Amino acid sequence: YYVSFDNESVGRLQGEGLVAAVEEAGLAEPVRVAVLNGSPTDNNATLFKNGYDSVINPLFESGAWEEVDDQSVPDWDNQQALVIFEQMLTAAGGEIDAAIAANDGLAGSVVAALANQGLPPIPVTGQDATVGGIQNILAGRQSMTVYKAIKAEAEAAAALAIAILKGEDTSDLVTGAINNGTNDVPSVLLVPVSVTKDNIAETVIADGFRTWDEICVGEFEEFCPADR
Repeated sequence: YYVSFDNESVGRLQGEGLVAAVEEAGLAEPVRVAVLNGSPTDNNATLFKNGYDSVINPLFESGAWEEVDDQSVPDWDNQQALVIFEQMLTAAGGEIDAAIAANDGLAGSVVAALANQGLPPIPVTGQDATVGGIQNILAGRQSMTVYKAIKAEAEAAAALAIAILKGEDTSDLVTGAINNGTNDVPSVLLVPVSVTKDNIAETVIADGFRTWDEICVGEFEEFCPADR
């Protein structure tokens, strides 16, 4: 058995999040978009990409968006991501309007690259609801992240384990199957949540996954709600 979040759904949320951020920013078409994928050796990164490609590829094909570049980041390495995105910016003459970044670390590299070149923030996605990701969202440097509730994952795994130990039917718990390269493994695929500046309090804070105390430090204090 396999218990995790539906990673293609994660990618779809990222794609939809970028579409929403681009619309909110009122960017003129064609919107020039760069894509920073996760590690080429990580199957999760492939699933994320399948998800966001299903949303953004039709926009590329219609001409509403223009793909500036699409590169994978070895080992999800943030420093390599910084170099890759700076090279993308240089090649594009600084003209990148928005970016898919497959997680918050890569999004942070996009934010840093723009700052290094004296460019304003652009719509950029993330994932994992890290402290840095939430801080960048509050500061207006990142559009969204994807929150995967660890508590829900643990509860699903526990329910499955109990059912197996009791010899009970697990079909009510299993939501799908994941192919591990040789077999289809019965899986519980949980639903991830998109987090923007508008629902931080109701999601990661309400669940205790993050606290205002760890987020609202240093330069980020001014972006935090006064009544927290």
